[in-house]
Amino acid sequence: MKPNDLVIYNSLSRVKQRFTPLTEGRVGMYVCGPTVYGDGHLGHARPAITFDVVARYLRYLGYKVRYVRNITDVGHLEHDADEGEDKIAKKARLEQLEPMEVVQHYLTRYHRAMDALNVLPPDIEPHASGHIIEQIEYVKAILDAGYAYESNGSVYFDVPKFNATHGYGRLSGRNIDELLSATRELDGQSEKRNPADFALWKKASPEHIMHWPSPWSEGFPGWHLECSTMSEKYLGRVFDIHGGGMDLKFPHHECEIAQSVAHNGADAVRYWMHNNMITINGQKMGKSLGNFITLDEFFAGSHPLLKQAYTPMTIRFFILQAHYRGTVDFSNEALQAAEKALARLNDGYRRLQTLKPASENDALDIAAIEAGLQAAMDDDFNTPQVIAGLFDICSTVNKANDGAIRLSTADIEGLRRIVDTYMTGILGIVPEGAAATQSNMEPFERAVDFVLEMRSESKARKDWATSDLIRDRLASIGFDVKDTKDGWEWSVKK
Repeated sequence: MKPNDLVIYNSLSRVKQRFTPLTEGRVGMYVCGPTVYGDGHLGHARPAITFDVVARYLRYLGYKVRYVRNITDVGHLEHDADEGEDKIAKKARLEQLEPMEVVQHYLTRYHRAMDALNVLPPDIEPHASGHIIEQIEYVKAILDAGYAYESNGSVYFDVPKFNATHGYGRLSGRNIDELLSATRELDGQSEKRNPADFALWKKASPEHIMHWPSPWSEGFPGWHLECSTMSEKYLGRVFDIHGGGMDLKFPHHECEIAQSVAHNGADAVRYWMHNNMITINGQKMGKSLGNFITLDEFFAGSHPLLKQAYTPMTIRFFILQAHYRGTVDFSNEALQAAEKALARLNDGYRRLQTLKPASENDALDIAAIEAGLQAAMDDDFNTPQVIAGLFDICSTVNKANDGAIRLSTADIEGLRRIVDTYMTGILGIVPEGAAATQSNMEPFERAVDFVLEMRSESKARKDWATSDLIRDRLASIGFDVKDTKDGWEWSVKK
């Protein structure tokens, strides 16, 4: 294990807390994954990237991490409560498909987008529909504990009874009186003893496509139930980290807490983490609001709101520029700024790979640079500060490249190791320069270098006309060429 002072902002306690795992050297982490009834959008990318970085950093520290991210393929109703049609079943009906065809189609596309964003797959990716038996048993246990009741074939969680003994609303800061005053009459509301109660099991209507037998009815599990059940199955009754978007605090995560306490007699989660929203004009980006831009549209530049296409790494960098608990507002200007900043970072990375050591060198405190980056990550995964530190390294590299400072072989190797660790390994940003070293790029790279060698020979002969012609022709077809004290540098124009 690497020495660390990792602190995590716990959404439940509302303070930063020193991270101490339940089991030394091991971390169990559960993150709410997508409901797969449409293409992934920028709002889906943020939690995926956020908790990918969390898992990467925990592994860097030496923890053995079990990362579980679920797939919701049943039970998520249109209005995130006990109202409306199942989102996947509705999509299946509209497109005249089997629900699992819808799930498979959009899950494949989601995975493809995650691969493009360099989001590593979770260790376990359970589906709600594959854990119906476990969910039924979970409901039975809550009934036996006296915190649920059956009504007309459905089973509802008794929120007022739970609130009287354990307190409901601790995560979101809501109270029962507020909930009651804000709750409107819903379809099927008369089945409930109280408007704040939520479904653990819903009796299926005749037109409902997805349903299973249970002791209470042919029906399907409530949306909130799946996460309590699957997190316990794969991580145990108590585990370290539960993550998800801030929009899930209520009702989803609040209901999870109530279910777990009713089932086990104690809280299941030690650290709750929530990433903030992606917004467009100050509104949450989401399918329900119809204001989302899919990831494929970003990559292709095919949405009317987009002025251009943006690479997956630009999207990843754009998201990591902000702290995960801060909002990120979409605009073309912000994405273009991220694109330019990432290009500068890639240029610095590429220069670092070819930087030559000086015979004499200025002292560079490699240990202090590395300690600064770790301190940033230890402070609740402060990725903006890490990025700032990487730009400081780029500045050092540029100065060395221009001869303003002198670096030893050990200094250069140390900087390369740090950049590879934090930029590529922890932030998951694949440097453009790294791709350019792959075997399929070598002929392209050699061809450009050959042309620039011809230009260098022309300059040596003082054949300025040929030298300028080569430079100008390269510029016209999309290359930036910069003369340096050691020869030249080139890059593809952004």
